[in-house]
Amino acid sequence: MTMTFRKEIAGALGDPNLASALGRFYEAYPVSRAKAYQGIDFEAVRTRIAEVKGDATGRLPELAERFAKEAGARGAKVVLLKSPEEVRRYIVDLAREKGVRKVAKSKSMASEEVHLNRALTEAGIDVKETDLGEWIIQLAGQRPSHMVMPAIHLSKEDVAEIFSNEVGERLSTDIPRLVKVARKELRSAFLEADMGISGANIAVAETGTLVLVTNEGNARLVTSLPRIHVAIVGLEKLVERFEDVVPILTALPRSATGQLLTSYVSMITGAAPNTDGTPKELHVVLMDHRRTEMAADPVFKEALQCIRCASCLNVCPVYRHVGGHVFGDVYTGGIGTILTAWTGAMERSKEIQGLCIQCGNCVGVCPGKIDIPELIVEVRRRQVQEKGQPFVQKAIFSVVNNRRLFHSVLRSASLAQKPFEKDGFVRHLPLFLSGLADFRSLPAIAERPFRDAFRAIEQKVFRATEPAEKGAEAPVAPRTRKAAFYAGCLIDFAYPGMGEDVVKVLNAGGVEVTFPEAQTCCGAPARYSGAYEVAARNAIDNIEALLAEEVDWVVSACPTCTTALRHEFARSLRSTGKAEWVARAEALAAKVIDFSSLVTRLVDEGSLKLDPRKVPAVTYHDSCHLKRTLHVSEEPRALLRRAGHEVVEMKESDTCCGMGGSYSLKFPEISKPILQKKLANIRDTKASAAVMDCPGCVMQIRGGLDKSNDTVEVQHIARLLARAVAEHAGDGSEA
Repeated sequence: MTMTFRKEIAGALGDPNLASALGRFYEAYPVSRAKAYQGIDFEAVRTRIAEVKGDATGRLPELAERFAKEAGARGAKVVLLKSPEEVRRYIVDLAREKGVRKVAKSKSMASEEVHLNRALTEAGIDVKETDLGEWIIQLAGQRPSHMVMPAIHLSKEDVAEIFSNEVGERLSTDIPRLVKVARKELRSAFLEADMGISGANIAVAETGTLVLVTNEGNARLVTSLPRIHVAIVGLEKLVERFEDVVPILTALPRSATGQLLTSYVSMITGAAPNTDGTPKELHVVLMDHRRTEMAADPVFKEALQCIRCASCLNVCPVYRHVGGHVFGDVYTGGIGTILTAWTGAMERSKEIQGLCIQCGNCVGVCPGKIDIPELIVEVRRRQVQEKGQPFVQKAIFSVVNNRRLFHSVLRSASLAQKPFEKDGFVRHLPLFLSGLADFRSLPAIAERPFRDAFRAIEQKVFRATEPAEKGAEAPVAPRTRKAAFYAGCLIDFAYPGMGEDVVKVLNAGGVEVTFPEAQTCCGAPARYSGAYEVAARNAIDNIEALLAEEVDWVVSACPTCTTALRHEFARSLRSTGKAEWVARAEALAAKVIDFSSLVTRLVDEGSLKLDPRKVPAVTYHDSCHLKRTLHVSEEPRALLRRAGHEVVEMKESDTCCGMGGSYSLKFPEISKPILQKKLANIRDTKASAAVMDCPGCVMQIRGGLDKSNDTVEVQHIARLLARAVAEHAGDGSEA
């Protein structure tokens, strides 16, 4: 990562106006979006959009040809152009041929993509943006920071200063007054323009229709008043039938800004007459710019289902803090990372792709059902394939891939940390390592890892009669069920007590726990870094270890590890050509279950009893992978209530805590404000404890609270459930 990029991040994080503007919108958006979708089946709508857009992606050349035929029959001139250079040349040449002196533009990300304004200006043509946000950006000499709200990063004070410089008059920050000034200044642009340039949200092949969705009347003026209208349309905007417009129009305003519908929906089918009765020239530029290449890619074709609503930006915890000028190029945020990689700015993509924390918040709100985090991981994988792993990363993963060496290093580190460890924390580190413990205390590596402690655990399995199977007349004879415990690195080497709690709870539910000692790192750090070969090696080692003994379940108390075992082993093996291991990976996945889901099952069937004693109120933090990938959210809350706790909901309970595995080490400056927001939300609940299902989240949140000398207890849910079953199990200790 370049120092320039680090400075961009620091600049964004140090901008109080940016933090205020993005923070307000981030908090307000989920509420307005939820209201807008009331009474609408969002899953049904986005499934339909994915079908419509997915079908179109597979037939782009065919649909482009049909659109050109239908629009051409209605008086439009349609050209299909491959590159940004061709698009710029066509429009500049057209303007020169027609004697165009002034151009009025409505909002068009496609024109931003080809840097059209600069080309027209260099040709001596006056170009004016007429969308309010775009005009502000143009006057400021900036690029959009958001695909829907290009000037979201600017305060009203910034806008007042920009407008004052433009009109030569000192303006106040009164928003109605600023809008009035803009309206006055832009009015002449519509009337004097020889050419209007727009984009389009949808292009219908069946009828040759362009659909424009806007909140300002400028787009209608731009497309109707000038004698020439040029529409720049990316091929991904094509759909086959007119009826395909409906689900997109249903989702676009609701997902973009939380509106029921936008102020203006314009549909342009063929050339309309000018105001003086002469025929208008309508030129539709269908722009490829690697879109057909993307459509042919079995992985990245999914990205073309994007309807440019920017909902992925609106819920992204990283975008919330750094904005689009850092997290993006022409297109911003997570989807912008993918589009940037495909539209030529690969060097920029190499930097911004690292900003994705892989929280998955964008996946659930995307109307196109795009798995943006997974596509970003694929970007990383291909970059590793092309350039190789960085030296330090390669060295680290070579150690991780050697289980015995990796575990020996961790054991040695437990000795090396002694001068810095106190009360189970490492609060200060020397020299270049100091930043690692700057905003949170780190957990000390355990003197005795869980794998050693497990051998000394005397398991007390309280067997219950196994429930009768459906259709059976009576319960079957008691049987001790078995679960192989996959600890993961943090529980094994930092939090062995969590592992002991897991064993205690499962024993109380009649489950004997085994610990396959050959288990090693789940490979998530390698996979999320694009090092799939390393992740595949980890997968093979763990498959061999965890399937060596017949068990009923493979249980993990770490959602990231659970996700790796259940979903990612097979993906990593397929993508690296190790097809012979895929069937075994799938056999393992069928047994994998997260801790809270297994405990819920045991409680529901009567095998496990929780003692609902009077205990303090707690708040619950949803770990990203547990809620969004494994879809487990209500189960842990219900378990806490059954154990006697009142659960006080915190604000933004499912927003990432900023840990993100190794993310907090790569981007501590971003991890810090994300964590601080989470800690503030925890404190606001006044709960005595914050509970979660993820050891990584425990590390981040517990470390942050310790650093600020806060007394809120932070625990994995296994600890509270172990307390609730201690009396039932005949052991009142709290280890």
